[in-house]
Amino acid sequence: MSGVATMNLTAELDRRAWVVQVMGLPVSVHLRGPRVRTDPVAERVERVFAELREIDAVFSTYRPESVLGRLGGRRPDPATAEPLVREVVELCELARLRTDGWFDADRLPLPTGGTGFDPSGLVKGWAVERAARWLADLPDHDLCLNAGGDVLLWTAPGRPAWRVGVENPGRPERLLDVLERERGAVATSGTSRRGAHIVDPHAGRPAEAVRSVTVVGPDLLWADVYATAAVARGADALDWLATLDGYAGLLVDAAGRLRATPNWPGTRPAAQTRAG
Repeated sequence: MSGVATMNLTAELDRRAWVVQVMGLPVSVHLRGPRVRTDPVAERVERVFAELREIDAVFSTYRPESVLGRLGGRRPDPATAEPLVREVVELCELARLRTDGWFDADRLPLPTGGTGFDPSGLVKGWAVERAARWLADLPDHDLCLNAGGDVLLWTAPGRPAWRVGVENPGRPERLLDVLERERGAVATSGTSRRGAHIVDPHAGRPAEAVRSVTVVGPDLLWADVYATAAVARGADALDWLATLDGYAGLLVDAAGRLRATPNWPGTRPAAQTRAG
């Protein structure tokens, strides 16, 4: 779903990285700071991964024993659902409203066939933000949490920014842009890695007008939702992204043309160029 690579800006601070496969994708925690090699820090990182595993056990649509797997594509009833599930159902409805229906978890293809409720496009960002709280009170430490290319960042005061490379969907070995971010989120949705898996919920068919959209903003949950909705939206996605307060977007259309919102924080201009 995403195409964002992370790079560190400095070698002066001690740093450490942990990588596991969870929620069907690689998740990495990168920390910079004075105690990254201590057991207490490692234990907190393990709690991050443990919480992601717990969330996956509830929300995975690929696991028949999960809460969603047992429902077989039916939307959970918020009145009887457990608190985590109720929260996600309510967030999905909010996402539908915020995106004018271009993010619609109720009408998505299911792994078992047919269509139904699949909140995966929201759950990843929500889960990462939720799990990252285990590391939020580590003083003097910087975090880059990368979940399949969607990135959550923060740095301690006075520290150098993280550098985030935006992958070229047509040539993954090359970057479209490099961002310097002290905190916030970068999320990418598109068709380069998984094909045309994002559905236009109004037409009921795969969205193919846009190859990839990268969104930068304060929250990973909403950056990811907005990136997915922008791919589904197609031709006017960039105009819509430009109306979102605090968020910016970089879009590659099906012909390889590259455009950005006026507030895009990278080096690419807002004028139309080529992604190749």
